[in-house]
Amino acid sequence: MSYDESIHIDAAPERVWEILIDVEQWPTWTRSMSVVRRLDREPFGVGSRVYVKQPRLPASRWLVTDVEEGRSFTWISRSGGVTTIADHRIEAGEGVTVSLAIRQSGLLTPLIGLIAGKSIRAYLRMEAAGLKERSERAS
Repeated sequence: MSYDESIHIDAAPERVWEILIDVEQWPTWTRSMSVVRRLDREPFGVGSRVYVKQPRLPASRWLVTDVEEGRSFTWISRSGGVTTIADHRIEAGEGVTVSLAIRQSGLLTPLIGLIAGKSIRAYLRMEAAGLKERSERAS
């Protein structure tokens, strides 16, 4: 299963990146996140661990597996027979295009898609729109 959302943001890529990697602040600009808490104090990067609680979804723990400074990060969560990989990418141009993607695999993935697919798509749209609003307001 995969879910994707892209949005154009009229802001400097550095500003969008700064907001994107400040994950504990996500609940202040998107209703798709109730709680986001870093589980370590090192600078955000590969190996960072994050607790996430989203409305109507079980809490999850994420591990950052890849960071391309100023451009992208990927994190992974494993729970209940499903592996979820989330990519966050910034492409600079006139403003920036942010692409958010969720990929799920595992034995229970089809069931999760039926139960939570609509919420996952809605949450990606909320995150993209919230990031746009926050980034453009801050510019």
